[in-house]
Amino acid sequence: MTTICDLPEDVLVELLSLLPARDLLRTCRAVCAQWRYVVDLTTLWKRKCQREGFYLQNLDRSVSDWKVFYILCHLKRNLIKNPCAEEKFQHWKLDNNEGDKWKIENMPGPHGREIADPKVQKYFVTSYGPCFKSQLITLQKEGYWNQLMDEKRPEIVVKDWYAARFDCGCRYELTVRLLSEDYIVLAEFRPEPVVIEQWSDAVWREISHTFQNYPPGVRYIWFQHGGQDTQFWAGWYGIRVTNSSITIGPLTML
Repeated sequence: MTTICDLPEDVLVELLSLLPARDLLRTCRAVCAQWRYVVDLTTLWKRKCQREGFYLQNLDRSVSDWKVFYILCHLKRNLIKNPCAEEKFQHWKLDNNEGDKWKIENMPGPHGREIADPKVQKYFVTSYGPCFKSQLITLQKEGYWNQLMDEKRPEIVVKDWYAARFDCGCRYELTVRLLSEDYIVLAEFRPEPVVIEQWSDAVWREISHTFQNYPPGVRYIWFQHGGQDTQFWAGWYGIRVTNSSITIGPLTML
């Protein structure tokens, strides 16, 4: 009697490539030695990348492990929750909330400009006292298991957008830390504060950083940004921030 195991290898690859990665790794790989061999084939994972739009021909020489490449592409998304203030302050911890406190405004706001991305409709704005907010990302909860982070150490890309009002000077600060299980800082991105003078162009600007070749043991990512106005005016004349993002995965997919 003919069974699925009697199928030619290329047919079995095509059939198994239709299944979710979780089923392939947790169930199919344990069926028998033949299926374990097929699930570990480069051709199967390359086929899955082709099927889901992750494959480009010029990647053939740069990708050393198509299984890991597929998993990272599949997991890739913005790990910052509520980056554009659509859910008010949900998911954010308000570390400092001084002056007239954090506020949410609609684009372009008083004496402001629209951001390049039309999908971004809101932003967070600071006051005359220090205003900082943060998120702590637990990588295992987001699907990035310890062995993956320690052995492959995929690129971690951080982006943030900030702008000033035309009529008031302000200060912007950003700190991003890669933390161990015990919250020890393994790597940090903390650029010099950006001070914007009064009567600026009010243009939204992006700041970005890519963590590469960081030490093993990263279990959390801590993101904090904020600032204040530099003229101490009552109200909300400080730095504006929105559209923050942290993504993990191959740079080729950016």
